[in-house]
Amino acid sequence: MSIIISSQFDGGNIIVNEASDPSQIHLSIRRDNNSDFFQWFYYHVSGAKNADLRMIVENAGDAAYPKGWENYRACASFDRKTWFRVDTDYKDGQLIINHRPEADSIYYAYFSPYSNERHNALIADYQNRSGVTHRVLGQSLDGRDMDCLSLGNGDKNIWVIARQHPGETMAQWWMEGFLARLTDATDLLAKNLLQTAQFHIVPNMCPDGSFRGHLRTNAIGVNLNREWGVATLDKSPEVYHVMKAMEQNSPSLCLDVHGDEALPYNFIAGTHGIPDFTDELEDLLESFKSAYVKANPEFQTRFGYPRNPAGQANLTLCSNYIAQTYNCLAMTLEMPFKDNADRPDPIFGWSPKRSQILGAAVLGAMADVVDRI
Repeated sequence: MSIIISSQFDGGNIIVNEASDPSQIHLSIRRDNNSDFFQWFYYHVSGAKNADLRMIVENAGDAAYPKGWENYRACASFDRKTWFRVDTDYKDGQLIINHRPEADSIYYAYFSPYSNERHNALIADYQNRSGVTHRVLGQSLDGRDMDCLSLGNGDKNIWVIARQHPGETMAQWWMEGFLARLTDATDLLAKNLLQTAQFHIVPNMCPDGSFRGHLRTNAIGVNLNREWGVATLDKSPEVYHVMKAMEQNSPSLCLDVHGDEALPYNFIAGTHGIPDFTDELEDLLESFKSAYVKANPEFQTRFGYPRNPAGQANLTLCSNYIAQTYNCLAMTLEMPFKDNADRPDPIFGWSPKRSQILGAAVLGAMADVVDRI
């Protein structure tokens, strides 16, 4: 039996150390370029039909977030459309994926991938929809467009960005659900929001890292979510261009969409540690979160990150920078790589579909606070 493993495609990432024996395949995850970050993997296995594969990721213990492997199950797909979970163990610093494919060709990934081509199709689709305009804010280090979609007629600016960390692909799946509902002409909630606010949407903040198969950084290994307020064209043009666009359309609300490796929940992190955090921002944040729970019980408020002590927030993080600079409600939404522990799905875990549904539901939370922002 001849097993061939490859990752030379959009978003691919794996190093093959040994693959002569299907039951003892040894792999490593490639680090982000010029960075110590790694955890995202995405690779193709051919010639493996009915073989009992045992794929050992040898450097998993040195990954950016080792706790992300606990109770984690890898994603697999025969058609790159439907991704299901497979048996996965983590012990002694190694991630072990066990699976018996029913076809000759199969893909494995850290989470359901979101390709550059799908992103381009998304932009092409929505820029042709009624009321939507598209502009390129600038280009990434590798020369990829920083796409922004805008719509709405109100005097308040709502910014929604995703995938500052390219391996957090659930963030762009979330964007699909959000955009679909926001542009639905039959949805009264969406119509009312568009009359009150103008939306500016950046579906992929890190197109280079996405294409290169990075977990957390851009083409030269820069973590974009530590560049706000200090971004330069040489180091982080992706953030630089979005910051400049925000100066022209000052945020009244900003939601930055991410994924979390370790926590098996959907939650929001606020900006409590910024110097100018106020009771008013606290009330808006709590109202937003409560409304999100009502709109979709996949969201919850019991688990999340600890609050930063007053005045000790890192102001180079997107939400902190925007809340402090524009005195507005800014938040970071996190989704799991694993599953929602409150509502487990043994077949798919947390998935693109569930991300899309959560994206659509956020309009209920936005509607709850829009008159007060």
